Amino acid sequence: MNGFLLWALVVGPILLAEGLLARYELLIYGAGWRTPASALPAGVPPARGAAADRPPGAYLVYLDGIGKRRARDSRDGGQLVKALLDGAPELRVLGQVQPYSPLADPLADRPVWTWLRRRAGLLLFLHNVMQIFVAADHRYLPLYNRAVGTQIATQLELAGYRAGSGIPVVLLSYSGGAQVATGAVDVLHTTLRCPLVLITLGGFHNGANDISRAEQLYQLTSTGDRIERVGTWLFPQRWRLVRGSGWNRARRAGKVTAVLFDGATHVGPRSYISPAAVLPDGRSHLDRTAETVIALIRAHRGAVADTLARDFRTPTFRSRMNPGADRG
Repeated sequence: MNGFLLWALVVGPILLAEGLLARYELLIYGAGWRTPASALPAGVPPARGAAADRPPGAYLVYLDGIGKRRARDSRDGGQLVKALLDGAPELRVLGQVQPYSPLADPLADRPVWTWLRRRAGLLLFLHNVMQIFVAADHRYLPLYNRAVGTQIATQLELAGYRAGSGIPVVLLSYSGGAQVATGAVDVLHTTLRCPLVLITLGGFHNGANDISRAEQLYQLTSTGDRIERVGTWLFPQRWRLVRGSGWNRARRAGKVTAVLFDGATHVGPRSYISPAAVLPDGRSHLDRTAETVIALIRAHRGAVADTLARDFRTPTFRSRMNPGADRG
């Protein structure tokens, strides 16, 4: 008991301070006292993958989980992004977005956090956890969505995206990144007028965001993912009885497709992105995840292309696209 009391006395005030400070950056953004950063650190390209001199098959924005601290890093050292680029060279991939910073300010680059990282690295993760709950709080949700949605749109434009081009934008999110991805839908649709596809990997989100403007959300999940299940229990908007939530409206509209990954866990040696955990067919969990994401993107693009080609053969569609086409 004494050990527990000591832990509570030490960690309790830290949790309280983080809960208060987590709102600070968002309020600065809302007040207009600071402009979100758009310049990237030296050596970080606007995107990787398909060359900028021709349209890519899709733009993919990777929104990592709570381990995201810099423009460069991700929880797996960049292995998932590398696997995606190796398997789908037609993609243009952005991994620099800071999902837990409304001001697009990398956490690890701030002097006070550099000091803390050497002495109490756990606080870096705690900060990002608190940011997820700020983003999910109905009082701050609209402002947070606008802040990070605008950041994503800015980075896409810097990477060569042109509004109204029709090139798909895929938001691939891990864990708490799903809260940011679902919240960015309206801003991206309005700003870039882009076809949007969401892919969540162990997605932890509150289910409140309206994702009706996304074409589809693919939910990559596992029965062994306890952290994702906590989100489905914790947030009432994820409960089936709350029929009016953004999540449940999307499910009824057929916009949510679940893909089950047997044997995967949220984190650890059997996580979705583990290169060490091996499936019966010899692939690693990392291979399965990368191949599934690529297959979903290509299949979705193919289905959309088939629909457009089929519709184009109808007189109504041709007349709508070219009002003078059927006039004689």
